[in-house]
Amino acid sequence: MMKLYGYWRSSASYRVRIALALKGVEVEYIAVNLREGEQAQGEHLSRNPQGFVPVLELEDSTQLTQSLAIMDYLDATFPEPALMPSDAILRSKILAASLAIASDISPIQNLSVLNYIKAKHGQDGEGAKTWAAHWITQGFTALEAIAQQYDTPYLMTDQPRFFECCLVPQVYNARRFDVDMDQFPKLNAIDSLCRKHPAFIKAAPENQADAAP
Repeated sequence: MMKLYGYWRSSASYRVRIALALKGVEVEYIAVNLREGEQAQGEHLSRNPQGFVPVLELEDSTQLTQSLAIMDYLDATFPEPALMPSDAILRSKILAASLAIASDISPIQNLSVLNYIKAKHGQDGEGAKTWAAHWITQGFTALEAIAQQYDTPYLMTDQPRFFECCLVPQVYNARRFDVDMDQFPKLNAIDSLCRKHPAFIKAAPENQADAAP
């Protein structure tokens, strides 16, 4: 069985858990406690020198990193249901929207960045929250404009795919940072629809064995 090294509240880990659940792929889940710094210790650094989660370890001990790269591997290895459409233009548009979250929004509001601006730039918890909320709001404003162009229940499609694996964890973070999701009605509707889906329920942070009380 494959192993997934992750953290219950990590949005990148959450993305991969959703993808696994959508495809019905079972893995052994091994928690890496980010709050206790386990990601920066030698054992985990041997899996991923960046010190990030998730890491997907295959049956032959090959270790894969970066959530979107892992999702791409899963889509290539377990083709049904497909996370990406076959149409090249639609695929490119969905990937672009997914990268807007995974590359532009998420990295500048993750735990290591928030800890850095608190430690090095004199911000308290409220200042860090304001920072995170600003960048989430800016990114979601652009994504809402894109989503409004399509009359589909999910982004450009009639079923949850690659983008929804990225969106739902980011909305989870948005609510943690007190972002008003009512200003993004289409994104909010997609998130609400996803959170009723069994795969998204299974992958939710609060349903993980390492979830904090």
